[in-house]
Amino acid sequence: MISNAEHLVDAASGSYAPRILFDPEIYELEMERVFGRTWLFLCHEAQLKRTGDFIATYMGSDPVIAMRQRDGTIRVYLNACRHRGMKVCRAEFGNARAFTCPYHGWSYGLDGKLIHVPHEEVFAEGLDKPGLGLVEVPRVESVFGLVWATFSSDVPSLEDYLGDANYYLEASFGRSEAGVELLDGVSKWRVASNWKLGAEQFSTDMYHVYTAHKSPYQAMGTKDTGSDETLQSSSAGGGQFSSPHGHGFGWWEPEPEESPDLDIMPALLREFFLDRRSDVVARLGESRARMESHGTIFPNFSWLYQGTPTIRVWQPKGPEEMEVESHVFVDADAPEEIKRAVSRFTVLTFGLAGLFEQDDGDIWSAIQRNLRGNQIRKNRLLNVMGLGEPRPQENGGGRLTGVVSEMGSRGYMHRWAQLIGSQDYPPADLLVERPIRSAAR
Repeated sequence: MISNAEHLVDAASGSYAPRILFDPEIYELEMERVFGRTWLFLCHEAQLKRTGDFIATYMGSDPVIAMRQRDGTIRVYLNACRHRGMKVCRAEFGNARAFTCPYHGWSYGLDGKLIHVPHEEVFAEGLDKPGLGLVEVPRVESVFGLVWATFSSDVPSLEDYLGDANYYLEASFGRSEAGVELLDGVSKWRVASNWKLGAEQFSTDMYHVYTAHKSPYQAMGTKDTGSDETLQSSSAGGGQFSSPHGHGFGWWEPEPEESPDLDIMPALLREFFLDRRSDVVARLGESRARMESHGTIFPNFSWLYQGTPTIRVWQPKGPEEMEVESHVFVDADAPEEIKRAVSRFTVLTFGLAGLFEQDDGDIWSAIQRNLRGNQIRKNRLLNVMGLGEPRPQENGGGRLTGVVSEMGSRGYMHRWAQLIGSQDYPPADLLVERPIRSAAR
């Protein structure tokens, strides 16, 4: 049993044990203590427009169904028949009046109630049908149309859980009064790596862009976008945010004419973003209008903006495998030709075979393979960049630092260790960093 989470993660001085990326015992504990008591993203409200619309997805290792009810609300249920545990819904999305288990035919209504059992008269003791409905996930809330749920009664409201991270979510999902929509279709692929490698990178790692993604910028840019000089100048403005709840967000803030993201876009998209810029400035202010960013809401929801507006959900599929669930989002009031262009550009850059996506997936899986080495496993991994630099956020509740830093990683790991190390739901507090100690072994 895990008895010393502080030994696994020493966030204050910037190191963690490789064991957290491959240990089956830790993985099972994550399903209970991390995914069992945090807010988890499910879908967008617009994907459930009509009564009976549903999305089948996962909350940690548990399959769930999110369904639009007759009263307009959204309710979420475990996707498991109460008889023998078979999935009652094997489609990923659609519209239904009821769900019938393909094993023995037990049927459930949109409200989760058990409505039909074949040969019910054979059950000599009778069935408590009112007590045998689908198990409901108790709390469902939304922000910017994004639907979240939690198994826990202890976790704060979604608004309080997001805290100041909401300010950065709005920079991507609130740029238009119309909000955003998720384009039709979702891409999913498996990566042979622990789910935290994706989530942690998106929370903090602006650093890897200068090496891992240099060649795609060089290949696609018109102004030597991938040069060290251009990439360094683009990071002159920007920052990184870390939340007590483990959320992280990093952004560049270049002038439009110096933006690497705008430079690699097709002309149609570049003109659209530039044309809308004054409206976004009026709505969000100059700083947020310029943000080119990525972020993570703890534990496994991430997103990219601006050139490649995508949502990522890092679905755990065991200690050494994850399923990447990728959605493309756009302003709901964007012209149809822009929506199509965003979709095509995202496929080229961050789709399954995208130029940038291949860089990340190859590195994560290579790290996972390397951690099978007996001696490599004995050395702690480091996230010390920018240690001691963080300052309180001006609008309260979090910390800020320069854009090239690993502060977000330390905050993410700090919250992970708090949850893993406590049977009771632990309060979220800001990480207090301390001078670097020896982290060799």
